[in-house]
Amino acid sequence: MVDLSIKLCGTELKNPVIPASGTFGFGREYNEIYDISVLGGVATKGLTLAPRHGNPVPRIAESRGTILNAVGLQNPGVENYLANDNEWLRSKTKVFANAAGSTLSDYGEICARLDGKVDFVELNISCPNVKCGGMAFGIRSESVKEVTRVAKENLKKTPLVVKLSPNVESIAANARAAEDGGADAISLVNTFTGMAIDIERRKPVIANNTGGVSGAGIKPIAVRMVYEASCAVSIPVVGMGGITCAEDAIEFLMAGATAVEVGTHNFTDPLACPKIIDGLRDWCMRHGVARVSELTGTLKLN
Repeated sequence: MVDLSIKLCGTELKNPVIPASGTFGFGREYNEIYDISVLGGVATKGLTLAPRHGNPVPRIAESRGTILNAVGLQNPGVENYLANDNEWLRSKTKVFANAAGSTLSDYGEICARLDGKVDFVELNISCPNVKCGGMAFGIRSESVKEVTRVAKENLKKTPLVVKLSPNVESIAANARAAEDGGADAISLVNTFTGMAIDIERRKPVIANNTGGVSGAGIKPIAVRMVYEASCAVSIPVVGMGGITCAEDAIEFLMAGATAVEVGTHNFTDPLACPKIIDGLRDWCMRHGVARVSELTGTLKLN
């Protein structure tokens, strides 16, 4: 029998598979397809202090092996989420509340409101689809450290996971900055900044002009960045970026991740996460691995 459970920041997850923020809502729709209690956790849709309508449409464009999105953190606001969705979601699985802001005080306040009410706060400082805040904090290591410090000061009971942008000069430097700021863990990668052009109109396909690129096509870059980040810090790493199967998830674990998040593939296959969980169990059985946690950081370089 394979033990799929892991420990993240002292909290036990039944397995390392977590749907990524922005691809799973608050879990209710997917729960109509399968019982989401099988998941290790759920990263919520990005939450802000006030409700957001998001960016104008069109804001999604498909490409070969990727998807470009500029949804713009559309969400009902943190208080609406806490009143209507949090209790139900926590009854199902561990909750990673994805929190976003435009200012340092925004980040501090939303963390204070979430503290003790969720299992983890995943600090979104890396969204490329909003015109202010968020992304600005995720670019420079100095600002990564500062926003992490402010968030951590407002979290007395809940572990802080800082979600890093890949659109930076050094992912290792920003990983260390998050650790220095007090992060209990980091997650990466968020989407890469990209553009798609309608050549008949000679205009960008999406109204926001640019957006975040995700999907299977980014996986090799994401794996490399997770490896570099995990080598740079002593805190746990949650890896993501292009995962479509158990074998992809195992790559991230071997590269240094303790857990993984599955994003865009949830759109392609709503059963993606339970299939990956089953695939992890099967792979471990075939390879004589008793505990999936034993795979973390086992990459052997040439």
